[in-house]
Amino acid sequence: MQVTETSSSGLKRELKVVVGQSELSERFTSRIDEVQGQIQLKGFRKGKVPIAHIKKLYGRSVMAEVVQQAVEETSRKAVQDRNERPAHQPNIDFTEDKEEIERVLAGQGDLAYTMSFEILPNILVTDLSQLKLEREVADVADEAVEKAVADLVERSIKYEAEAERAAGKGDRLTIGFVGRIDGVEFEGGKGEDVQLVVGEGQFIPGFVEGLEGAKAAEERIVKVKFPDDYPGKEVAGKDAEFTVGVKEVAKPVRPEVDDEFAKTLGAQSLDNLKELVRGRIAGEYASVARAKLKRQALDALDKAHDFVLPETLVSGEFDGIWRRFVQSLEGEGKTIADAGKPEDELKAEYRKIAERRVRLGLVIGEIGDKQKLQVSQDELKRALIEQARRYPGQERFVYEYYEKNPAALVELRAPIFEDKVIDHILELAKPAEKKVTAEALLKPMAGDEDALAHVHHHGHDHHHHDHDHSHDHGHHHDHHHHDHDHPHDHGHDHQHGGDKR
Repeated sequence: MQVTETSSSGLKRELKVVVGQSELSERFTSRIDEVQGQIQLKGFRKGKVPIAHIKKLYGRSVMAEVVQQAVEETSRKAVQDRNERPAHQPNIDFTEDKEEIERVLAGQGDLAYTMSFEILPNILVTDLSQLKLEREVADVADEAVEKAVADLVERSIKYEAEAERAAGKGDRLTIGFVGRIDGVEFEGGKGEDVQLVVGEGQFIPGFVEGLEGAKAAEERIVKVKFPDDYPGKEVAGKDAEFTVGVKEVAKPVRPEVDDEFAKTLGAQSLDNLKELVRGRIAGEYASVARAKLKRQALDALDKAHDFVLPETLVSGEFDGIWRRFVQSLEGEGKTIADAGKPEDELKAEYRKIAERRVRLGLVIGEIGDKQKLQVSQDELKRALIEQARRYPGQERFVYEYYEKNPAALVELRAPIFEDKVIDHILELAKPAEKKVTAEALLKPMAGDEDALAHVHHHGHDHHHHDHDHSHDHGHHHDHHHHDHDHPHDHGHDHQHGGDKR
């Protein structure tokens, strides 16, 4: 094998690799010998088919296999010998000369190919102990505990049907309905045995209001107008008429807030229930404080590092972000023209998000690499179990999915690795505690649409091209960089009558 560097510019590398005819011949002969022991043809005992006959029947396909294996092994060795750290799987380009390809497959010529890739930049990690971070701390107020208990009461409400009851606020209705626009039924405008609570605003404006005072077995015509920004363009802004049949009106029955109520929730007494609730709220506060502190740390890392980024990684990240953005618009029946900004401006914003993700991913990867931080099998197993629990009754399918998809396991490992790096950073930076009110703690950070969103890394795994970078050089992405990640909120939660869209 001969390796020649044909181009080197910034992070970009291009190598020409030549595998000599003699080496290919040796590989071919070795593979044919292996095939002879396995093949069985009519008229021959297994393992006794003559080599010449095997070459005649299978020579071309065996050589194609040999060429593929040679490319995999030599490209890996070329990278290892040069101590390169590819940022992605190298691109392999062969000659387009058909005659040259035929000579290689016939064992009469050298195999030559070009491999191009970008390398990971050298990163000088800032002094992590000098990062200025603050951990917000808030006390749990008695009012918060009382409100949480009241919420538990609301969730424990039972409903009792009353034949002559007129529907009022808080009552639960069971209905069937058919919606029409200009006298014609529309998709998603029909429902059966749908339950709604008067006053909870589950449906489009005017729908529930039109049922107030209704009784069981009553039929009503409810006229409404779909909001102009309704995600379903086929009905947005249009007047509709619903024929609604009320099947049941049930009054809410709230439990008494006492020791017996507490016991139904697994507590020993009402005081014990409040103690447990206080602990749960404190845990939620700590989780929020951790998320905001992590966001601070990521912002500080991003600000402290400036280096050339591999364009391949940035482009790949941008493509993923942009694709999800467009899909979210399409899911609402919208186009980029409805986004409120010119496409070029939107792309520039998302490009910055992509750059931030790649930059932070590489820095986090570098820190974890230097500190030899690893995700243990036990930690990965616990994460897998936790993931499976999110899909009751489908646990086996979840396990099989991750078993068959190594890339998915990388995604599962990523947030664990990132949290280990964040823990290391916090240990060195020693954040100062800042006493705040619960309201201040729960308030999103400036420019942050959702400060509590989960932050994880999207691993750039090198296993797939076997370049022996199993420590995963980073590309640990912060998938919800809250300050910029989703600058345009297109979410809606409307219903066509009872059909949640």
